[in-house]
Amino acid sequence: MPGADWKRICCAVDFSDASRAAMETAADLAKRLGAELTLLHAYPIPGFTFPDGSVVASPAMMQELAEGAARHLEAWRREAEALGIAGVGSERVVGEPAREIVEFARTRAVDLLVLGTHGRTGLEHALIGSVAERVLRKAPCAVLTVRPR
Repeated sequence: MPGADWKRICCAVDFSDASRAAMETAADLAKRLGAELTLLHAYPIPGFTFPDGSVVASPAMMQELAEGAARHLEAWRREAEALGIAGVGSERVVGEPAREIVEFARTRAVDLLVLGTHGRTGLEHALIGSVAERVLRKAPCAVLTVRPR
């Protein structure tokens, strides 16, 4: 059976509808395969660049962002456990999301990455890009993308 050797599943979440669909799929797979599941939230340091220099988020803003991410991630972890997965792990990392997701998969020997995709096309895709697409190109393991229902 394809995927029978997937023992470490990581689901990257950004708390969107697409991420919720990915989490539900990842939890179902983990349950069926007896795999461990980790929810990963990767977020960048907010900042802006102007011709005269750059502005980066203050320490207080970063603390508030980290605390909010921790609260959301804990709620999602509990939801995943309610879907029948005991001992769901959760991790937060700061940095460019695609790069951090790939690095997490590499250093933690993840067998399968599960990601939500927003299905953007055209100009919206060109301007915003796709974390899922960048992860697909560089991931050291299988990647499953899930669209919201």
